[in-house]
Amino acid sequence: MSKGRQLYELQEVDLEIDAKREALSHVMSRLGESEALAEARISLGEEEEHLAELERSQRDGEWEVEDVRAKAALLEEKLYGGAVKNPKELASLQEQVENLKRRRKGLEDKVLDIMTEVETVQQKVSLKRREVARIDEDWRAEQASLSKEQAELGAALATLEQKRGELASRIDAASVELYQALRRKRQGRAVAKVEQGMCQGCRIVLPMSELQRARIGQELMQCSSCERILYVS
Repeated sequence: MSKGRQLYELQEVDLEIDAKREALSHVMSRLGESEALAEARISLGEEEEHLAELERSQRDGEWEVEDVRAKAALLEEKLYGGAVKNPKELASLQEQVENLKRRRKGLEDKVLDIMTEVETVQQKVSLKRREVARIDEDWRAEQASLSKEQAELGAALATLEQKRGELASRIDAASVELYQALRRKRQGRAVAKVEQGMCQGCRIVLPMSELQRARIGQELMQCSSCERILYVS
């Protein structure tokens, strides 16, 4: 087997290793906490906090309404109980009762407004909880799939690395060193096939002398244009 072919086979394995490493890097970048899930949870937390504040305001309003109602009831009992005879005192009691009733009405309207807002926010919270649950379910499924893909890529890389070591061990050190230098220089493609008298690396037609020597394969031949190692299959 010619050195050109050996290096071409080594390059095929190296390119596959490069692709697997890139895929593994992409998988690793997607493992972990989901930004969308984190944002959804924050949004839900803010809405739940808003709801809790509204519910506290509703309870406080209801207690205040009940307090005003109780005060008005006591005054009405005093007003209509017959114990108070003085007209001025009765008029004062009447005015206090009316004031309390107006205040209670205002408080009840305020509580009703809060209750309406509570219902609206409760619906929002319910929707956001379902959204968080959906995103969480999708994220967990994706993480499981990514973990499986990570394991598969890791196993494939281990096999390829072993194969590469075996291939490289059959090639002399000087040729491997040249190959590695060209790979760094030519974006991972140090070896170019020759087809129809043309270097497939730079698409230049080779001089006849280069082509003949590449076909013989007794020595490493490099393209005079792109410097890639030539391989004639």
